[in-house]
Amino acid sequence: MRNLLISLICLFSAAVMAAPNVEVETSMGNFTIELDSDNAPITTANFLRYVEDGSYEGTVFHRVIRGFMAQGGGFDTDMNQIKTYAPIKNESSNGLKNNTATIAMARTSNPDSATRQFFINYNDNDFLNPSAKGPGYAVFGKVTKGFKVVEEMAMQQTASIGNYHDVPVTAIVINNVTVQK
Repeated sequence: MRNLLISLICLFSAAVMAAPNVEVETSMGNFTIELDSDNAPITTANFLRYVEDGSYEGTVFHRVIRGFMAQGGGFDTDMNQIKTYAPIKNESSNGLKNNTATIAMARTSNPDSATRQFFINYNDNDFLNPSAKGPGYAVFGKVTKGFKVVEEMAMQQTASIGNYHDVPVTAIVINNVTVQK
């Protein structure tokens, strides 16, 4: 019941804030994301839920692939997976495209499996958009300030750690994520 109440509050908050901005402070610098609650209300509310509970703090960008994307929000600095809320419905058919500087939800092969992990596109990644082959990855905002910081993440040396590939050798830590008032 408590989780349902939190979800409803987040949905209401997202509806009231037409285009909330979120400041992401990392060990490499800061960037700002403008969320699109009009076109991706479920995904935006889900992301804001993790922002508001503070659980993105101390997580890392655990998968960074130059020319493709930087993925984070799901692991701590020891590559331990962080607890999640229930998966959300995929909103990839919302008209938003996986273009340069957009943020989208990571998921498994199950379209409705996104929880807390997100990624930022380095290029226009059309193959991540919905098509006749199936659902895509739900875009829910765009980096509007500090994209240079995100681009610099792609310049970091990466390695494989256990089953994980493209992990930055020097952790890129998310120190704080806040909704700008």
